[in-house]
Amino acid sequence: MHETDMTKALILTVREWWESQPERLKIECIHLVVGKFTCVEPAALQFAFEVQTGSTFLQGVELAIRETPLIAYCHRCRQEYAPEIGIQYACPQCRSPMEDIRSGRELKIDRIEYSSDAYAPNT
Repeated sequence: MHETDMTKALILTVREWWESQPERLKIECIHLVVGKFTCVEPAALQFAFEVQTGSTFLQGVELAIRETPLIAYCHRCRQEYAPEIGIQYACPQCRSPMEDIRSGRELKIDRIEYSSDAYAPNT
């Protein structure tokens, strides 16, 4: 389950940013962009995030995941197409192999929402 490792990396990245801020902000939501071609399961990522953030500065923070479709470009046909993951990657018109992926490999933090309230750990 590579979602667990991805969640650990996400937490470390957010912690590094959070600790660099002049004030400890109260994070409310982390927005991620996840491409379909990364083979990351949003539900598994959501679950791993909830489990790994319990009793941390991210406990109760919402994880908003936006998936992007796999879109490829065929240079022969000069058109974009949506390959079927795991089934058909070649251009549906000319059968050229998929060489130019335009969308679907993203895995990034899009933005972090936070309030002006200072972080207060549960006591």
